[in-house]
Amino acid sequence: MGVLANKTVLELGSMIAAPFATHILSQLGADVIKIEPPGGETTRKLVRGGPSGTYIAYNRGKKSICLNLQSEDGQRVFRELVAKADIIVHNLSPSAARKMKVTFDDCEAIRPGIILCHIRGYGEGPLSEEIASNPIAEAATGVMFANRNSGKPSRLGPSYHDQFAGCYAVMGVLSALLDPAASRERRNITLGLYETGLHIAARELVGVQLKSQITGKAEQEPSPEFSMPGYGAYETSDGRWVYLVMLTDDHWRKFCAAAGIAPDPELATLRQRRKHRPAVEDLVTRSVRKLSFADWSTSLGAAGVGFTEVLSADRVLDADQARTPPKYTQVPFADFSFDAPDFPLPSCVREDGLEIPPPLLGEHTIALLHEAGYQDAEIRQMVSAGAVVQALEDDDLWNMRAERLSAAG
Repeated sequence: MGVLANKTVLELGSMIAAPFATHILSQLGADVIKIEPPGGETTRKLVRGGPSGTYIAYNRGKKSICLNLQSEDGQRVFRELVAKADIIVHNLSPSAARKMKVTFDDCEAIRPGIILCHIRGYGEGPLSEEIASNPIAEAATGVMFANRNSGKPSRLGPSYHDQFAGCYAVMGVLSALLDPAASRERRNITLGLYETGLHIAARELVGVQLKSQITGKAEQEPSPEFSMPGYGAYETSDGRWVYLVMLTDDHWRKFCAAAGIAPDPELATLRQRRKHRPAVEDLVTRSVRKLSFADWSTSLGAAGVGFTEVLSADRVLDADQARTPPKYTQVPFADFSFDAPDFPLPSCVREDGLEIPPPLLGEHTIALLHEAGYQDAEIRQMVSAGAVVQALEDDDLWNMRAERLSAAG
């Protein structure tokens, strides 16, 4: 059933950070109710006018209730949900949280003992009211400066800061759950993307201080690949890419043995290889290009060299390691089926419900209102007034039918 079975989580999330946190809580067994505004959360409309991979991957198995929290009826339903919840996770802006009465004080007044985690742009400080997103956190904490595309600072691509923040949020929630006498301060969890970015960048931020104090220059290595000759991706004879880990002198000796390169005393140490960086890079590049990936896989594996193939996203889940045993669950959604990777601690993951698809917008609105004691007439009145929204059973999520009809015509 999962370690969080019988725990109810309310999520008011958009994009990645909060939905990713509640995805993990759901995988651990919690019952997650996703509270969405009438238009739905942002990731429902990112791909061809329909749900994105983000929505499908991180919202499966949740229930969706669609509330207008700016209406009196919507607020009343929200308060009734809070009264029965154990945990609330949201990433609303500070001003929106106050406006919609989703602060810790608001919710604690309804449900004493509630755990609330607010993921926002910045923690306490002069920017605490400002809005920040994943690339803002990358830019402000040094990550983007070192990651350049044609000389221009660029975001990494995947929203790792959002996902790290989601993981940190889960840690905060679990730490509060572990303490039966958790104080208000421990249950009132505030987490900034900026502060998350600082912690992630700790190695680089301390490293540049180290360089400054040793050499007098604030030098920052662009990446480990540039500081370690022979460390990185190299193309094989059949056009595939092998990624080599070359951190130590022992790694270098093993690679040379696998590649049939005679030992060179001038390249025996990392200091020497850095001194002759262009020559080392040329030697590794030319050597790798001589053989196919299959041949390299055999020789590198036999020599004990750390390596892997650089895979495109469409090939990742075909790998034997991903498939044996399956590290993902097959999830149906609309007219499609998706292999969605699971939380990587199988002993902690729930045994039921992993295959439940992500909800349609407001799919569980009516059922949850019935559970709260509302009668059909009251529900119809709230739907008519726009305070709540129910799912459209025949929703054409990606406008596929319209496109097919247009093509047929």
